[in-house]
Amino acid sequence: MKVVILAGGLGTRLAPETETIPKPMVEIGGRPILWHIMMHYYQYGFSDFVIALGYKGEVIKKYMVDYCHLEGNITVDFQSKTVAKDKSDQPNWKVQLVETGLSTNTGGRIKRISPYIGNEPFLLTWGDGVSNVNLHELIAFHRAHGKLATLTAVRPPARFGHLELEGHKITNFAEKLQSKEGWINGAFFVLEPDVFNYIAGDNTLFEKEPLETLAQEGELMAYYHESFWQCMDTVKDKKKLEELWASGNAPWKTWEEKQKLLHYSAPKMAEKSKLLVN
Repeated sequence: MKVVILAGGLGTRLAPETETIPKPMVEIGGRPILWHIMMHYYQYGFSDFVIALGYKGEVIKKYMVDYCHLEGNITVDFQSKTVAKDKSDQPNWKVQLVETGLSTNTGGRIKRISPYIGNEPFLLTWGDGVSNVNLHELIAFHRAHGKLATLTAVRPPARFGHLELEGHKITNFAEKLQSKEGWINGAFFVLEPDVFNYIAGDNTLFEKEPLETLAQEGELMAYYHESFWQCMDTVKDKKKLEELWASGNAPWKTWEEKQKLLHYSAPKMAEKSKLLVN
């Protein structure tokens, strides 16, 4: 399964961070958030990426080229004038960087990458959100229900204090629990190729007509994710992610236990998919 990441938006709410770089290149812990997202997918065995570029796409291209050639240990032999790269120091990725237009909407970007997907199901997410969603369970759920599209439904981060009132008197004040919020689209989609037919063109916003129509036709399913999810829409969001990373307990950093997660057996995945759909 290929992983499509939309990385072409302007990211205006993250200014001034995004005045010189695209939003997916804004760093958390010294690495672009795009890298964090890709590492999470790679943790689950997905290494074939298609990145839909737009605003300042050349910055992402340069990063990927430099990361491929300069990351990790390098041996420079001045006598033979050769450079040897220690390939064990970097992930085994294949990354296709596709120009999808400067002002193209999300649906249009997805439509434009269709030639790189073929007639196969694929994974899709935004280039500005991290999560510890279990991708194996997500895919098992999608395969079990047999519909065209699955999105990961998440609780929006609680932002305000919760007040209990009797008239003007506050009887209780507490941080609002995330579990009290409703469900929202957290991206981390699994999509069948027929979804491309629901997108008219460059001006189509994927979150509008395509998803609305899929929902009306009963072809859109929600995989409920109760654990960590966080988008990076604002400077405040970035600061929160930075603090979590600096604490050494970033919830989305799943790739330290790679071997454990990559050894799901087929029977266990099949059994989980039945439970999830029911």
